[in-house]
Amino acid sequence: MMAAPRVRIALALLVCTMVTGCGVVAAPCRVASAALKIVPLVGHAAATPTDACADAIDP
Repeated sequence: MMAAPRVRIALALLVCTMVTGCGVVAAPCRVASAALKIVPLVGHAAATPTDACADAIDP
């Protein structure tokens, strides 16, 4: 009888991980983009590829 609540909790955690997984994978691209945008004059242009990477992973 105790297995049912554990199974429900495990399934809920699995669903949450599947939904938020893309954001975790795209995080390095987003961090690199933010770091590049700090550079004066060329930062936003240099960050364009990393922005595209993050958008492709997590639209």
